Amino acid sequence: MPNETMPNETLIVEDLTLLMFDDKSGAIAGEGTLYYTLGGAVLVELGLGGHVTVDENDAGLNGLKVHAVAGDPLPDPVLRAAHEKIAERKRGVQTLLIEIGTGMRETVLDRLVERGMLRRESRKRLGLFHTTATVAGDTGHKKFLMETVRAVLVDGAEPDTRTTALIGLLSASGTLPTLHRSIPWSGKVYKRAKELEQTSWGAEAVNTAVLRTVTAVTVGTAVAATS
Repeated sequence: MPNETMPNETLIVEDLTLLMFDDKSGAIAGEGTLYYTLGGAVLVELGLGGHVTVDENDAGLNGLKVHAVAGDPLPDPVLRAAHEKIAERKRGVQTLLIEIGTGMRETVLDRLVERGMLRRESRKRLGLFHTTATVAGDTGHKKFLMETVRAVLVDGAEPDTRTTALIGLLSASGTLPTLHRSIPWSGKVYKRAKELEQTSWGAEAVNTAVLRTVTAVTVGTAVAATS
């Protein structure tokens, strides 16, 4: 990540990663298609800020075409880099999910470590080899996020725009059931999350891309098993 001062407010992609991060194992849910999910979170943030638009009548094999809205360079390095990439030429949203999301995992983890929400610690494997693990740090913000999401999905609270996007992305990525201990998984939770997902073209694009990948992996496994 560029050595720049980060804004105080977290990005949606940071909040999303924090919710998907398992505090015990250090794993992130949905690793296989994580670049789609994180790329989608950045696109959604740009859309909410009015920095990109989509034309409902301009769609191709890779989904709706995304257009950059001209303006001053964005102060956040993650959003600025994504906006500059979109401004190069029009692309389908699913292509952009990959281009923006590739490499985003480490960038976001670094930012969360810098914020103190995660931390890195040195460990020994087999008493010989030193490794570095990412573990939970200050969990206050994550608890706040979890309570906010729970209030919407379980208690029926009306979400603000950012929370709608966050839940929609969790739903689209297929990782919402991993939060079961904090947010009991049920048909009601599933239905409400899907409703919110379908209000965002960014979240819907993540869902389509994730499903494509899952289908390809499933078909590939089945072919290998029968050959």
